[in-house]
Amino acid sequence: MANCSSSFGYAERVRSLVPLCSLLGSLCCLGAAANPLVLEGEVPAEGRFFDVPFEVPAGTVELEVRHDDLAGENILDWGLEDPSGFRGYGGGNEEPAIVGERAASRSYLAGPLPAGTWRVTVGKAKIGKTPARYRIEVHLRQEATLPPQPERRPYRPATALRTEARWYAGDFHVHSRESGDARPPLDDVARFARSQGLDFIHLSDHNTPSTLDFLEAAQERHPELLLVPGVEYTTYSGHANAVGATAYVSPRLGEGTTLEQALQAYARQGALVSINHPTYDLGSQCIGCAWQLAVPREGVSAVEIGTGGWDKLGRFFSESAIAYWDWLLSQGHHLAALGGSDDHRAGVDLNDTQSPISEPTTLVYARELSVEALLEGVRAGRTVVKLQGPGDPMVELGSDVAPAGDTVLAEGTRLSARVTGGLGHEVRFVHNGVRLPLTQVTSDPFVLERDAIAPEQGEDRYRVEVWVEGRPRTVTSHLWVARTAEARGVPGPTPQVEQASGCGCRAAPGGWAAALGLAVVALWARRRARQ
Repeated sequence: MANCSSSFGYAERVRSLVPLCSLLGSLCCLGAAANPLVLEGEVPAEGRFFDVPFEVPAGTVELEVRHDDLAGENILDWGLEDPSGFRGYGGGNEEPAIVGERAASRSYLAGPLPAGTWRVTVGKAKIGKTPARYRIEVHLRQEATLPPQPERRPYRPATALRTEARWYAGDFHVHSRESGDARPPLDDVARFARSQGLDFIHLSDHNTPSTLDFLEAAQERHPELLLVPGVEYTTYSGHANAVGATAYVSPRLGEGTTLEQALQAYARQGALVSINHPTYDLGSQCIGCAWQLAVPREGVSAVEIGTGGWDKLGRFFSESAIAYWDWLLSQGHHLAALGGSDDHRAGVDLNDTQSPISEPTTLVYARELSVEALLEGVRAGRTVVKLQGPGDPMVELGSDVAPAGDTVLAEGTRLSARVTGGLGHEVRFVHNGVRLPLTQVTSDPFVLERDAIAPEQGEDRYRVEVWVEGRPRTVTSHLWVARTAEARGVPGPTPQVEQASGCGCRAAPGGWAAALGLAVVALWARRRARQ
């Protein structure tokens, strides 16, 4: 029985425990309940992930996993799987993970605890000291310590909160306490979002669908704000929002799954995927935040061109994110523009770089305020991003020919940009990534028009930007203009138009704006560390 609670190394010693517990049955299991299993060893040098297995006996009603990466220079991410699969992902959560039949700690799923081999899943977020080691304690209990959580319910999509077709304002990147690096409960998140005048928020907790368990009850308490389900698919090569996702998808890219397989898994759930903060190249200050993966032609629907308000990190990274977006579009992708605050604190106790919910704000033109209608609107490219927040000017891009989705099929069309709240600012069209001359906004509302002739081959794309104090502050998604449906995905020629001075938008992805942002944030981080 002593072997059930003794310290031992990695896989070989863990596996040696399995037949012993199977042989001794309940007697060994009672010992394990009294004395924790201690699993410790050296982090394998190969790969970005590894698993630490352990046995759970029949009759267990709650288990607790305590974990430690044993070095300040190292960061390990922690999750849990039962014999059937996913039970939670806490990432860098420092507190223990507790899983019971009727309750679980944040980031984890409650439910029956099947007997058999469970696994602590470990991600190597950062290894600064080698050899790296870990220590895990597993406490197996026959009596629960967590009180039941009656608010946990199976997720059901909310009925439409509004039935009229119009622009709906929201934030596509919001974290709750189910993220290991966040703290606010859903009620705090919802109250703050509504106080900013938003109609919806997308809940993007890291790699865990545990938020779904609480969504129905929270939606009932906040009937004026649509809570959109989803996750932030957080990998070590980039982050993406899976908007509308309702089931776990493994982030272990290159080790059992590929990005294409992950995108297909989200598509089967009816979710759409948006690349988050693609040029946030901050090294260990934001592990995996910069997008480093090739983008398949299918499976990605949007790019987050604004992360955080313009007065915070937006001023350093929005221009480079827009440039990255343009670069993908120039290769034939059709991707909508989205924005999100990446708020982790429900708008309170923010530091110098953090933005509250609604900064930036994304407008989606949808037939009603429902999850399904919002997804339809994004897929059709009917979005506008206010890079600072709700108070920025609004601009609506239209055509005298009704588009099919995001594409006008005609030899030519007349485009119109209707600006409201922009008096004294400037507006411009952007044609195939080239910014055309700025025009002063002299009335409210103000309409700027332009003739668009479809190219002989391929398709042209147009968006509109409203500029405030010399920088873009409101950006629309694109309308594509093509003669035939077969031209979709074939980029048209680059216009030969002289760019306005001070543009800065034609830098390659990860160019000067990202470098400047990295320098500023690194300086801020060093100052905070000294303090």
